[in-house]
Amino acid sequence: MSAKPAPETMTFEAALGELETIVSALESGKAPLEESIQAYERGIALKKHCEKKLGEAQEKIEKISIGADGTPTATPFNPE
Repeated sequence: MSAKPAPETMTFEAALGELETIVSALESGKAPLEESIQAYERGIALKKHCEKKLGEAQEKIEKISIGADGTPTATPFNPE
């Protein structure tokens, strides 16, 4: 069995895919307790990594608007 990559080295998509697999496996209830605990811990790490990646992406998003004189301006993303 090969070692799984550290969450912080994974792309958002890869981490999310693995997290979805873990959730499905835990929901099935078929894994032994020790495996379930390890999967849960891995899932928490993957969730934190995904949240961090989403936060980084959100910071990069800018709202582009056109001023009265036709000049485009960019303002930082504000979800509120």
